[in-house]
Amino acid sequence: MIVDCAIYRNGRRTEGPEDFSDALDEARAGGGFVWIGLHEPTEREFSHVSEEFRLHPLAVEDALKAHQRPKLEVYDDSLFLVLKPVVYEPESDAVSSGELMVFLGDGFVVTVRHGEGSPLAAVRRRLEHEPELLGKGPTAVLYAIADATVDHYLEVAGELQNDLEELETEVFSPDQGGSRHTASRIYTFKRQILEFRRASGPLALPLTRLAETGTFGGAVPFVNEKARPFFRDVHDHLTRVNESVEGLDRLVSDVLSAHLAQMSVRQNDDMRKISAWAAMAAVPTMIAGVYGMNFEHMPELRWTWSYPVVIVVMAVLEVMLYRLFKGRGWM
Repeated sequence: MIVDCAIYRNGRRTEGPEDFSDALDEARAGGGFVWIGLHEPTEREFSHVSEEFRLHPLAVEDALKAHQRPKLEVYDDSLFLVLKPVVYEPESDAVSSGELMVFLGDGFVVTVRHGEGSPLAAVRRRLEHEPELLGKGPTAVLYAIADATVDHYLEVAGELQNDLEELETEVFSPDQGGSRHTASRIYTFKRQILEFRRASGPLALPLTRLAETGTFGGAVPFVNEKARPFFRDVHDHLTRVNESVEGLDRLVSDVLSAHLAQMSVRQNDDMRKISAWAAMAAVPTMIAGVYGMNFEHMPELRWTWSYPVVIVVMAVLEVMLYRLFKGRGWM
């Protein structure tokens, strides 16, 4: 489905002809560009767009099927960038990701969105209120989309940091640390971090190429060279995000190890208590068992105070054992 289609000249939006090819010719003739936004298009809907803008078949296939890693591909007539916006759902404390494909070429931008959480609507509104930036052409759109996506990564990372602090409080709480659901919550949280890493981690290389930094630096077609500092800024933000996510992953692993250690210690405490009570129960059982035997010449049978003496002896032994186990922390 086509969500929006407009021609931009000198940073201003103008409505153009409905036909894509006519809109592209008109935009190029006036020194502007066409920006077409699509949401989960069908193969039939996208075929007309791909033909008019001469999009590469491999990139078209990726845009239709989705489920791609963040990447940057350079073709003869266009640039193809894949991003994965993430969404944090506070009600369920869950992270989900969508997909956003950007085709960039001579005088056109085509964006394809899959799933929810895409920043495209907000990016278009922002750019339309900043004509000076939008006047830089398709490169400005590419930068704004990447910047909005990475900035939202920072927000989600902050939410996950808050969730981890709550989880740490629960794990180290004397009342809730042994909850049977704690391990499940920790594992679920680790899955959320993994989902986040799948979105943010692979994006580092495409932004490195766009910023022309490091080993993979080099001129990228269809991208204005003056935009390098802006993409470097986005790359720096992404580096912060990835470092934060790695730190969260290590911390949640440490929290899980601490929780399992606590559970092991508590199980050992329970076993010591059970063993102590069993030892205390064994003493009167042994004495009662001895006196329950049918010996003909058993000593003390005719003592008048034998019964209370035996009870007192068992009571004294029980108190001694109780104080011994209590002193060692077994009870």
